[in-house]
Amino acid sequence: MSDAAIIVVTAGLVGTACCLLGPFLVLRRVALMGDAVSHAVLPGIVAAFLIFQTRAPLYVILSAAVFAVVCVLGIEALRATGLVASDAAIGLVFPALFALGVLGIHRYADDLHLDLDSTIYGEIAFAPFRTFELLGTEMVRSVIVMGVVCAINLLLVTLFWKELKVTSFDPEFARTIRIPPRLVSRLLLIAVAVTAVTAFESVGAILVVTLLIVPAAAAYLLTDRLVAMVVVSVAIGWVSALVGYWGALRVDASIAGSMGLCAAALFAVALLASPRYGLVARAVRRARRRRATARALSPVERPEPAS
Repeated sequence: MSDAAIIVVTAGLVGTACCLLGPFLVLRRVALMGDAVSHAVLPGIVAAFLIFQTRAPLYVILSAAVFAVVCVLGIEALRATGLVASDAAIGLVFPALFALGVLGIHRYADDLHLDLDSTIYGEIAFAPFRTFELLGTEMVRSVIVMGVVCAINLLLVTLFWKELKVTSFDPEFARTIRIPPRLVSRLLLIAVAVTAVTAFESVGAILVVTLLIVPAAAAYLLTDRLVAMVVVSVAIGWVSALVGYWGALRVDASIAGSMGLCAAALFAVALLASPRYGLVARAVRRARRRRATARALSPVERPEPAS
């Protein structure tokens, strides 16, 4: 595989892994979970260095994943009290963990250069150079790892489709049929945390957050069916990877940034041109209603009687 193909496939696999979960985050109104995880893993980076005395990516990712799970469980625990809304719970937990990481760096690693870009926030242009040997064959790490994550997420969504669907739309009804919404929500958020942390090194935090939310938000405007929403989200993720890479080459810009901008542009198209929910369609319907109202209120013209 060429370097260009590796970059596009890596971004497409990250998009697939994120877009399998993203629609459920949008429906549950916890869309900022990916952003929360990207900040909450900082203590994990510090802990990996303190415990293992190394900045090797494997130890950093594992330690970051632990703190990502702590973040989502903390958010879920706050939400479960019923005293704090979802957005407020996110805003309370991840700043605390991020602040803990900043304090840890200043206290224990102030004289050490922790290269967050290379260890956790990543650069997708380096994906072709991160390889390992398997049975004498050189394999691209990001493609294998993200392929495995995609398979796990697909299996998770397939096995728990009914539970994810009913708890996303009607948690109270889920309780009546003995499906625990809190347990399903924690399972989903843990999957999001593991997916995000695994993808950070390959493509970068900004692109992960973008692919978790933007394709799902665009698909939400284009369809009313959950299956179609997931499929359209995945398609938008792949289109963003392909067109974004092409655009980055054309203007000599950041690949991840170009892919993220492409996803945002596709959302803007959906926002404007969605047949049912788009701004253009809504404006047309409003204009039609105004014309119909005007016709209903106008006096009826009657022919004058013959003299």
